[in-house]
Amino acid sequence: MDRIEEPELASRIRACRLCADDFAATATGHEPRPVPWFRPSARILVAGQAPGMRVHEAGRPFADPSGTRLRAWLGMTDAEFYDLARVAVVPMAFCFPGYDKSGSDLPPPPRCAETWRGQVMKALSGLRLTILVGGYAQRWHLGPHAARSGVAATVARWREHAPAIFPLPHPSWRNTGWLKRHPWFEDELLPVLRARVREELDA
Repeated sequence: MDRIEEPELASRIRACRLCADDFAATATGHEPRPVPWFRPSARILVAGQAPGMRVHEAGRPFADPSGTRLRAWLGMTDAEFYDLARVAVVPMAFCFPGYDKSGSDLPPPPRCAETWRGQVMKALSGLRLTILVGGYAQRWHLGPHAARSGVAATVARWREHAPAIFPLPHPSWRNTGWLKRHPWFEDELLPVLRARVREELDA
């Protein structure tokens, strides 16, 4: 575990078992394993959806191919991304929700955000850059109207929120086709985002 002392709030989240019965009833039948990854000193927030199976097993956020792509989008090394003093990774649910019967990821349980997210955001009072990965995080941070027409439309309006907030699609391989159909994402949005990330990391 990181040498920076874990705050009491993160320790309470790590011990949370509110969804144990729900997870036991999924196709995976797994135990809760919350993955809190934040410290009050963070300047950059990466707000995502929920841990996947690989993150559940590793105990580190975005410890999977999606995380590799996300770090490339941000222009961050692994060491920079996992630097708890500067970067907080706070999904809409801290635990892997499990798979449904068809093998698809279940959505993040609303109970998690309702219980913890307000407290976490209050603790992260020094944030200067917020990166919203996917529709669940975008709806929470920007309001339901922001994502009403879908993630693609929200990301296309990124200039309305920059330079403090950047909405992104999920970096899953499933979105490779979307990236090819929307070259402006890599040509226009990512250079600006990387410059903002570097500005905060070098501050």
